[in-house]
Amino acid sequence: MKATAPPAKRRRGPRLAVLALVFCSLLVPIAFLFNRFPAVYVTDERPQQEVNLLPSFDRLGVERDSVHEVTRQGGRDVVNPKTQDVHGENSKGNIALHRQIDAEPSEVITEPIVLPPPKIEQVKPVPVPVPVPPRKDFDRRRPRVPSADELEKAKACQLEFGSYCLWSIEHKEVMKDAIVKKLKDQLFVARSYYPSIAKLKGKEALTRVLKQNIQEHERVLSESIVDADLPSFIKKKIEKMDLAIARAKSCTVDCNNVDKKLRQILHMTDDEAHFHMKQSAYLYNLGVHTMPKSHHCLNMRLTVEYFKSTTLDSDDSPVHKFKIPDHRHYVILSKNVLAASVVINSSVSSSEETRNVVFHVLTDAQNFYAMKHWFSRNAYRESAVNVINYEHIILENLPEFSMQQLYMPEEFRVFISSFERPTEKSRMEYLSVFSHSHFFIPEIFKDLKKVIVLDDDVIIQRDLSFLWNLDMGDKVNAAVKFCGLRLGQLRNLLGQAMYDPHSCAWMSGLNVINLEKWREYNVTENYLQLLEKFRNNDDEASLRAAALPISLLSFQNLVYPLDERLTLSGLGYHYGIEEEVIRTSASLHYNGNMKPWLELGIPNYRKYWKRFLARDERFMDECNVSP
Repeated sequence: MKATAPPAKRRRGPRLAVLALVFCSLLVPIAFLFNRFPAVYVTDERPQQEVNLLPSFDRLGVERDSVHEVTRQGGRDVVNPKTQDVHGENSKGNIALHRQIDAEPSEVITEPIVLPPPKIEQVKPVPVPVPVPPRKDFDRRRPRVPSADELEKAKACQLEFGSYCLWSIEHKEVMKDAIVKKLKDQLFVARSYYPSIAKLKGKEALTRVLKQNIQEHERVLSESIVDADLPSFIKKKIEKMDLAIARAKSCTVDCNNVDKKLRQILHMTDDEAHFHMKQSAYLYNLGVHTMPKSHHCLNMRLTVEYFKSTTLDSDDSPVHKFKIPDHRHYVILSKNVLAASVVINSSVSSSEETRNVVFHVLTDAQNFYAMKHWFSRNAYRESAVNVINYEHIILENLPEFSMQQLYMPEEFRVFISSFERPTEKSRMEYLSVFSHSHFFIPEIFKDLKKVIVLDDDVIIQRDLSFLWNLDMGDKVNAAVKFCGLRLGQLRNLLGQAMYDPHSCAWMSGLNVINLEKWREYNVTENYLQLLEKFRNNDDEASLRAAALPISLLSFQNLVYPLDERLTLSGLGYHYGIEEEVIRTSASLHYNGNMKPWLELGIPNYRKYWKRFLARDERFMDECNVSP
């Protein structure tokens, strides 16, 4: 008789490995997609504070999956890895810069950086000829007045999830399904009494009735979320549950046990609500930072059509205009065909004279041919449009520079609160600054003397011709200043560089650049020196995190203040801006992440952007891009 071999033992190792891989596959996309917008937490009255880098949910980024904290060690600023999720305001009024960066601990600043030498007297903003209505007793951006409870919740929510909270409050729906709410309330009360009733002797029948009613309510609520979906016999179930709860309340039970169970249910409900909020914030961020399908379709169709075109080798664009210094040259950095076309269309529509106007659109290699074909199909009065492959021209003409990728303007989420008035509501702003690509504009346009740089989320509503006659003196960059943030509040981030702590930050969006003064003061060379000091390594996260201090330090003492009425910012996150103020502003800046070309854009502001969209465009119709 043969001896049978014992059955082989099942190996658990492969199964556990598969389960671990599945679990990681669910977590990795979420870790990649959160934290693209950095955020700065500042206090108005304390200009010199320390800086901590904390995580943020406000911007998606596939390249960021760790958090670092800036601390002071031995008189130096050191970036340390930090994995704990910290939220809220520091008790000392510190500034928190929310950014996830993949980097090992390294020094940020060790030596002072010498900035351009000119010592220039402070220039006061010169009023610009912008039509302004009679003054009224309203702020330029007066929000609606929410309740005190909403303000406190919104502040905590914004620190964690950013502008999603503003969007969720604006789109909050009041629960109108009274019967579903009644079922949930009954279910909570029955669950709180059930453990105490089950321990009582002689109450077995009541225990079974409660358990049966709880199971029936759970089954109904799992299948119906609105009153219209409830079954016809629901009233009988509500009556049965009322009777069972009344019998349970008539029994002598320990109130502490019931109270504990109710609190447990409340905490579980809060945790569940927070989980769903995280899910909703994730989907919101995915929506605002992903190119719409219709836009992707438009880019692909334009690219294919460009290579199918019979006029591929012929270029009818007025090349002779592109290098004439006396013409009015606008520079736009964009990867979005429609956004760039709206900026150009709004500019020429608002201009009295366009004969000598030239627009230079700097884009990447992926969108170059789509941009090229779009602007060859569409004319903008007498102006000329020059589409430039940024990556190609940097590689061809400036091979010594390692950064050949096109970077869009960087935006930082800033929380501003009053140290002397702690009960006052903190306000959230988005500060947009130059990216690394902006610093190579003088090298790309060597023949030009002055340009106006426009972000692709800006529209022009007034003639800007007067800006070309602006006497900037020895200044390089004419910009609207943002005094909600001062350099002294970024002391820990700026390190030992020489700067005026009371100097205001400034905004990109609409900037007049004197290229001759730029070259005279070696701004690009100074930028490269700062870059070596501030970036921790060569990864993109570290590079983009350095954009804020580098932009502010590179133009210190070189910023000419423009009148704040020239640009109205905040249309990409701030609800409640007065419509009259929007109509009378010279330009509108949709900074923030609710861009006007997205479905999640603020509806009241999108209409101003849509006015300048192209009409009767075949490819837009084919890709369902609605004007």
